[in-house]
Amino acid sequence: MPIASITDFFREIVRDLHTSLYLALGGSIDEETFDWSSKAVELTSTGIKILILLAVLGFFYWLAIYIIKKSRAKIRLNERRTKIVRSVLRYVWVVTSLIAIMSQIYFEPETVNATAKASTWAGIYYVLWASSGQIIHRILQHYGLNASIEQLLQNILSVLLLVLGLASVMAQFGFDIVSLVAGLGIVGLAVGFAAQSTLANFIAGITILLEQSFQVGDWIHINENEGRVVLIALRTTHILTRDNITVIIPNSNVASSEVTNLTSKNFIRFDIRVRIAFEDDIDAARKEIVQVLTDTEVVLSRPEHSATVAEIGEYGVFFIVRFWVKPAAVARMPKIKEGLREDIKLAFDAAGISTPYPHMRLLMPKDVDYPIATKPFATTTQILSETVPLTKNDQ
Repeated sequence: MPIASITDFFREIVRDLHTSLYLALGGSIDEETFDWSSKAVELTSTGIKILILLAVLGFFYWLAIYIIKKSRAKIRLNERRTKIVRSVLRYVWVVTSLIAIMSQIYFEPETVNATAKASTWAGIYYVLWASSGQIIHRILQHYGLNASIEQLLQNILSVLLLVLGLASVMAQFGFDIVSLVAGLGIVGLAVGFAAQSTLANFIAGITILLEQSFQVGDWIHINENEGRVVLIALRTTHILTRDNITVIIPNSNVASSEVTNLTSKNFIRFDIRVRIAFEDDIDAARKEIVQVLTDTEVVLSRPEHSATVAEIGEYGVFFIVRFWVKPAAVARMPKIKEGLREDIKLAFDAAGISTPYPHMRLLMPKDVDYPIATKPFATTTQILSETVPLTKNDQ
């Protein structure tokens, strides 16, 4: 390529940039020559006007902040409300400064007007979003609803305010909101069909939060899992087991399963089984069991605990020991039951009450005596066997 052609190419680019810059500064393409000196004077004048407007607006903003700071005690503004007022004033200052700049740099009046309206709508929705959390908290506190529902409503309301805010702002610039909403609806329908399981879990999560069958902190049993509820999200429920393992269950499974809430009441009853030998005293054994329950701190005295004979079985007399505890003790229930069994065993040993277990005892008749060398074992000796409990007298 000739050098002259390359030079002309770059000159054309420079000329176009020169023209574009002149037009951006408010010049006209009909002018034969570009009057840069007059444009420079005009640009300087515009800059001075902008600086004066920004200074005036900044002064009023500083004055408003100063008045609020000095009269905060008189108008009884707490820290949270003071932050909100300052945020609103800062937003108004930024928006008015932006509009002042736009009005001085050749923006169309319709664009400046649309920006002012859009900023006003955005400010209104911002105030609603900032105060929605406190309003929802007070409403839920009044009706006694839990924190999980509060978080759910805040998320839903935040999304709703964001969508409405964007729609209102875009409407000021001439966008067709009806067509946009219709398009989003079609897209949402397609996404709903593509993610049916996620949508089912979402709906189930809302149902769980509204029904309040269990809440965060409750100890529940669901399917083969038992533990404390640590999180109820929109899609899953998280359970922390005694082994410090977090089990994550889809909400659709939770909603369709049988859930046992062990801590929904003020106290819960549990039971264990112990046994004594046939020849031991039932009342003495009951006294020792009741004394162990009374001495155990975690066991409640009211409602009253009990120790009753549940079964007279093949290997002894079986007691069923029932006791009541507070909901906070449910997480330690295996250890509590193990401790009670150990204490009851030690109390039985101290009181001379035996704890039998299955064994085999062989009985041979004493009135038959054969010489050892002549008696055939299988035919002359009768061996009687029976299954009986082994007590201390047999040991």
